[in-house]
Amino acid sequence: MNTIDTLLQRNHEFAAHRFVAGLPMRPALQTIIISCADPRVDPAHLLGLEPGEAVVLRNIGGRITPGVLETMLMLGRIARAEGGIPGGEVHLIVLQHTHCGITHLNEDPDLLASYFDISKEDLLAKEITDPRAAVAVDVAALKATPALPGNWLVSGLVYDTETGLVEVVIPPAPVRP
Repeated sequence: MNTIDTLLQRNHEFAAHRFVAGLPMRPALQTIIISCADPRVDPAHLLGLEPGEAVVLRNIGGRITPGVLETMLMLGRIARAEGGIPGGEVHLIVLQHTHCGITHLNEDPDLLASYFDISKEDLLAKEITDPRAAVAVDVAALKATPALPGNWLVSGLVYDTETGLVEVVIPPAPVRP
């Protein structure tokens, strides 16, 4: 059996036993999780999410980049078009992890500077090698984004790939007081 056959078989199992029809586009937990693309770090599995509970945005390192901010603004427009309440409370969760592959890119400052849309000289401030410090940097970046409603909550978590546990590094707080 090839990969597509395996995935289609799993899809049929999902459709028969776990599919929930009629889910709204707006996440039930009013949550957006920004997480790493690493296959060991799937927020749906680590946090026990069910379909329709959260929006999950994944990229290299689970970092706040211009592309992530643009995606969040587009999601806000979609929510408004679907009848969502502008400015309604949403919880933004930055979820990074230990032993992240982004640390291997530290030797390619041109690539990382392009990824973050910053100069190579500003890369040190992105804290590539320390997930706890990186979470703090990214939570601060969200708090400094004027387009985000001030009443939204933002927090920062780090998943330990050795224990399977998630640590709260930055507790939930409003984007702006």
